[in-house]
Amino acid sequence: MDIWDVAVLGGGNAALCAALAAADGGARVILIERASRAFRGGNSRHVRNLRHAHEAGDAFVSGPYRADEFRADLQAVTGGEGDAVLTTLLIEASHDIAAWAYDHGARWQPALRGTLSLGRTNRFFLGGGKSLLNAYYLTAAARGIEVRYDTLATGFVLDGPRCTGVTLEGPGKGPDGRRTIEARAVVVAAGGFESNREWMRRYWGAAADNFAVRGTELNDGRLTQWLFDHGARPVADPTRFHAIAIDARAPRYDAGILSRLDAVPYGIVLNRDGQRFYDEGEDIWPKRYAIWGRLIAEQPGQVAHVVLDAPAIDSFMPSLYPPLAAPTIEELAGHIGLDPATLAATVAAYNRSVVAGTFRDGQLDDCRTAGLAPPKSHWARRIEQPPFYAFPLRPGITFTYHGLTVDATARVLAADGPFENVFAAGEVMAGNILTRGYLAGIGMTIGSVFGRLAGTEAAKAAAAQAATTSPTVAAGASSSPAAAA
Repeated sequence: MDIWDVAVLGGGNAALCAALAAADGGARVILIERASRAFRGGNSRHVRNLRHAHEAGDAFVSGPYRADEFRADLQAVTGGEGDAVLTTLLIEASHDIAAWAYDHGARWQPALRGTLSLGRTNRFFLGGGKSLLNAYYLTAAARGIEVRYDTLATGFVLDGPRCTGVTLEGPGKGPDGRRTIEARAVVVAAGGFESNREWMRRYWGAAADNFAVRGTELNDGRLTQWLFDHGARPVADPTRFHAIAIDARAPRYDAGILSRLDAVPYGIVLNRDGQRFYDEGEDIWPKRYAIWGRLIAEQPGQVAHVVLDAPAIDSFMPSLYPPLAAPTIEELAGHIGLDPATLAATVAAYNRSVVAGTFRDGQLDDCRTAGLAPPKSHWARRIEQPPFYAFPLRPGITFTYHGLTVDATARVLAADGPFENVFAAGEVMAGNILTRGYLAGIGMTIGSVFGRLAGTEAAKAAAAQAATTSPTVAAGASSSPAAAA
């Protein structure tokens, strides 16, 4: 039977980085993508940028972003809870990941209006995530990587701690397309479980039914659960995830960046009872935008509203949907289903607390409130100039943090040691670093760095296995005819 050196399970950025790195290492690679060709790429279809350490600016980043600053930013949002070894590995390896991505097809563009606050720390993909994926798939084809679309990986064939094959469903041989492929090493890069409502309800109850999923509806955690059932060691709190405030009118799945709302720092956010519940100006938006999904998830009905006035409405990227507008606060309340007197009182109390200062968009300024709970620490301006605007908000989940524990070679760990030849990359193992909080662009950093690492190590494991079973085959080469062609 034909044997693959490396089987990569997933079709997004992490999977492609793993497949390309494995091919660079001389492996014969197959990539199993559950989606159709038209919808390949999972959540990576919706990305825009990559955060990485660099010593100087260039045509695409406006200045240096050194490792110590990267580390401080990450610790500020996670509280330093992530694995220290893997965090250091991520930051150090991010120095050259942009060059590696370029060599494999990625192209860049400068930050545009609405993203200038990330222009120094993050590098933007030319054409966004879909263009990046198309470039990587073209490179994969040129490297001889075989891609199987519409194919679901359902589990593994194990011989003790070693995987010998992957069970599949989809087009192909066997009843209902069921079959098994043999592989000397496997990389799991199939995302989190945010689209699995049943799994989400274990931790959030009925509230989970009110969450939108910003990306693919195919991320159900099937392979993660299979590995848990066979001894894999979990990582990260299962209730935590990367989630943001999105327009409540957005689709339930796959709205991506179009549904994101960046209006929070410019107004006030109220729950369905018309009450504020968190500091809208706690820190600059790229460090705080990802806390708002969970904050809203914890509110009654998992809904909220951001309220602004005329001077603020052009300060952020436009939403996919137009704002609700009215000439008075009381009329606006009727549009968003809040009690007019309550909304008017909340806005009045906020306005009375505003301390005048110098407004500095994207920088920590001295515009704040005094005597208000919760406070608004920066960018506090009175809401008093009509027309008044509101956007309805709900939690939009990008990916879950609970996943597979890995070591510094991206190898999946079990309670009694590692799986010998099973590696993981991307969202499925991001909880080793992201225990809570988020930094804009770091999901792509994790996927790219650990994808490359997992693919490289998988190719080594496959070569070692080939050498063991076929002593005449040189280390680093495949025993299959296709690899020698």
